[in-house]
Amino acid sequence: MNSTKNKSALLRQRRHWRARERHRLAGSAERPRLNVFRSTKHIFVQLIDDTKGHTLAAASTLDKDIRAQAKELTKVEEAKRVGKLIAERAQAAGIKAVVFDRGGFRYHGRVKALADASREAGLEF
Repeated sequence: MNSTKNKSALLRQRRHWRARERHRLAGSAERPRLNVFRSTKHIFVQLIDDTKGHTLAAASTLDKDIRAQAKELTKVEEAKRVGKLIAERAQAAGIKAVVFDRGGFRYHGRVKALADASREAGLEF
């Protein structure tokens, strides 16, 4: 791992690696991996087919639909919108079931809000 990153980033990368390698968390074309990355300002999510190494769909708080209302929303509300948006894009691509990859982040706050919103919008975990 890169030594220039701070300690918390290294610990998150280790947690992410443990989840991916130990538990064989991987996506396929039928059931892609829903990967979440959370920065201090934004949240990013991708649907990844690990067998081909392709991103099938993506959404973030930087999308035009969400960014237009960003000043009025809290970060948790933005995460809910991103979850709903990725579910809509997944259904448009013909994807109904996914494997949730929280990326080493704790399952609470924005990550939980994104997961709950995407479930409510029709994705199966």
